[in-house]
Amino acid sequence: MASPTNISLKLFIDTKGHRILFAEANKDFVDFLIFILSLPIGTVVRLFTEDGMIGCLGNLYESIKNLNDNYLQPDQFKYDILNPISYSEVNVPLLLPDVESTTPRKAYKCRIRCNLLSTSVGYATTPALNREKSQEGGFVKGQITYMITDDLEVKPMSSTSCSIAMLNKFNMKEVAALEEKVVNIDMDKGVKLLKASFQSKTVLTDVFFDK
Repeated sequence: MASPTNISLKLFIDTKGHRILFAEANKDFVDFLIFILSLPIGTVVRLFTEDGMIGCLGNLYESIKNLNDNYLQPDQFKYDILNPISYSEVNVPLLLPDVESTTPRKAYKCRIRCNLLSTSVGYATTPALNREKSQEGGFVKGQITYMITDDLEVKPMSSTSCSIAMLNKFNMKEVAALEEKVVNIDMDKGVKLLKASFQSKTVLTDVFFDK
């Protein structure tokens, strides 16, 4: 992931309904949401283990962590199982801790007889397609404002997003109850967003609504 970036969202809040209708976001936040799709399950569980998570994956993770290495196949290593890496090569804002291993992985091939490990070789990865590389980086184009709904639907922001028709789409009856609020997203909020995306269909409300 890239270096920390100052990311902000403009929230549109239904103060009477106690919910966030949607948010205006730039490409950095959308890039972060797309990056979530590339995270291995083991990495997600590792980020949530201390705080707990819904379901049994936390128990599975801890049980493998405590499993004696003698029960693993000779070519399997517990560290690699519990600390998988994302194979996305796209740089995105740094909003999650420890999503990548700081130790590069290497495999070794032997010379003639396999009693001497000599030459390191890289792991095979998916071949890159012959595409033009973006100067902006990330996943989506910049200079565009995106709308993020409470259940994380992403779409380009239209000029009618705050019109009466759009408010009717969200079943909001009183325009006077609509409030705008700008919030900054740090690493703590990034983890909460990731966790809520696995557990809720009202992610923005769960993370940002001040109860």
